[in-house]
Amino acid sequence: MTKLGQDIVEKLLEIEAISLKPTEPFTWASGLKSPIYCDNRLTMSYPEVRKLIATGLADTIKKEYPDVEVIAGTATAGIPHAAWVADILELPMVYIRSQAKKHGKGNQIEGRINPQQKMVIIEDLISTGGSVLEAVDAATKEGASVLGVTAIFSYGLPRGVANFKEAGVHLTTLTNYEEMIEKALEIDYINSCDVELLQSWKKDPIAW
Repeated sequence: MTKLGQDIVEKLLEIEAISLKPTEPFTWASGLKSPIYCDNRLTMSYPEVRKLIATGLADTIKKEYPDVEVIAGTATAGIPHAAWVADILELPMVYIRSQAKKHGKGNQIEGRINPQQKMVIIEDLISTGGSVLEAVDAATKEGASVLGVTAIFSYGLPRGVANFKEAGVHLTTLTNYEEMIEKALEIDYINSCDVELLQSWKKDPIAW
């Protein structure tokens, strides 16, 4: 576990951006039962947390994608983080809608990108990766050269890992499900029995 990942996941648990209920699972919008619910939008309301995340994302991007020329945020949750990171890195920023507007110029990408401009896309949360990979496709069609995706947190689900591998898209995250379990156990948020349930869900979410 990295120091940064440890600090961030502890803050996410502290502000309840991550909530765990291994014995009374949540129901996601998809209908999937899950022992975890992650809402990183809550980080916007905590200056200390959002600064920690923005700095972490910016440092990660400088290390992993040093040639980046433009920062993109996914609508809607990735937008504020992309704005803060672009400000730190002093780079242009755009955001990518889930689909093109039905009016005006019909834009799917708001802001300006130049042909072959090197882009990193920021997302708040990775589950299967479907929505952010669609954003990668949209940016590529608009002429950007997408270097990779950076996110705050990933569930590390097998399907998500496979989707990024199949798409050939590089993914980096500040923290992840395994680090979350380790930290939650360390601070007595969960017990050893809960760990087994959390691990079983990650292996086969549909079985829940």
